[in-house]
Amino acid sequence: MFRALPPFGSDPRGVAEVVNGIMNGKTNNTGSVTLATGGASTTTITDARIGIDSVILLVPSSAASFASTMPYGAFQSLVDQTIASTTTAYAMTLDTTDYSDGVYLSNSSRMNVRNAGIYNLQWSGQFVNTDSQIHDSSVWLRKNGTDIVGSTGFISVPNRHGGVDGNLIVGWNYFIELAANDYIEIYWSATSTQISLQFYPAGTSPTRPTTASVIATMQYVNPNVASNIYVSSQTNGSATLTHFSNNTANKTYKYIIVG
Repeated sequence: MFRALPPFGSDPRGVAEVVNGIMNGKTNNTGSVTLATGGASTTTITDARIGIDSVILLVPSSAASFASTMPYGAFQSLVDQTIASTTTAYAMTLDTTDYSDGVYLSNSSRMNVRNAGIYNLQWSGQFVNTDSQIHDSSVWLRKNGTDIVGSTGFISVPNRHGGVDGNLIVGWNYFIELAANDYIEIYWSATSTQISLQFYPAGTSPTRPTTASVIATMQYVNPNVASNIYVSSQTNGSATLTHFSNNTANKTYKYIIVG
């Protein structure tokens, strides 16, 4: 704590010392708070300096809290994916998490977000056609189980030729606005059951790495994730922070109380 003046005042030197300290930013209106975990979406700050009309400013102060200023996720599938019917929609599954902070997998196909905002979703699929005829595939997005209007793309997969299956790797990206705890899935269908998404093991002559059947990444674009942590209510001596559903320990923020 920095020196403060007693209620009855002080000598000129004492006053000058306190005033100079204030001018140099040495004030006693700061503190720190760590977000509650276990999926909590609110955290309480208890601080006698908080008033009903106080302004409370938050700044990330730990590696865990700073990392989430730009959430991301990178996922892939290391298995073949087939369809049993040309009149049924299938979710592309993802079984491997390469990187994740604030974006995570569930139910094999759902890419979930903990923070509201706009995300850039990029995907690619390794399509294979074992038939002698060219066949088409459709790919689109579902948000929380509902198709996103205008998201469908069409693909023509080359036919088998010269004893070799037709292969085509294709992908594109979307900007999507999501609320906290929303999820996105990539769906697909095909005009033939001989179309599949293929995983290839490492190759030889020349040596080359494996090929994922599906790759998907999601990256936070806008706004700054700090806008997802805000003071939703306050009273004398305490304030409630509303934030994304938190499951990460040590998300610590320093705060400044003004007024």
